[in-house]
Amino acid sequence: MSGQVLILPGLYNSGSEHWQTHWEKAHPDFKRVEQDDWDRPRCSDWIARLEDAVREAGPDTVLVAHSLACNLVVRWAEATRQPREWVRGALLVAPSDVEAPSYPEGTEGFKPMPRNRLPFPSIVVASSDDPYVTLERAGEFARAWGSKFVDIGPAGHVNSASRLGDWLVGFALLERLRGGEKL
Repeated sequence: MSGQVLILPGLYNSGSEHWQTHWEKAHPDFKRVEQDDWDRPRCSDWIARLEDAVREAGPDTVLVAHSLACNLVVRWAEATRQPREWVRGALLVAPSDVEAPSYPEGTEGFKPMPRNRLPFPSIVVASSDDPYVTLERAGEFARAWGSKFVDIGPAGHVNSASRLGDWLVGFALLERLRGGEKL
């Protein structure tokens, strides 16, 4: 098994009914990366916070990102000073398309959508009825990032409103990354 699992919520954080929060409660060794501003985030601040969290977590870290945090992971991977092998993999769920008209205003530095190939294994999970990214765009991001793409059907933004609870399908994908399974 791998080292630390870092939970990376997106815009507005993940509430009490979000699957990320369920996972964190069920697994005390999972650590949420807290940001100073969840409502009007600056990308450079979020990158710095993730950089510190990965440094503290050490080798074999697995990242679990939701929404805007998927964008963060790709930008951080390009900018990091940490050894690339410190990240075993990333689960990138419902990557919000910050270029879409439906995306909320107020974020700084997250546009345009990054298209850099990730230097570690990753899985992009998308829903067919996500209001913040089309399935086609999520597939484009997965290809650009070198990620395995998983379409979970209609599940909204894969957030609290989706009522996924412990979201066992997602957890099984996480376990594949944690175990170092070839994607």
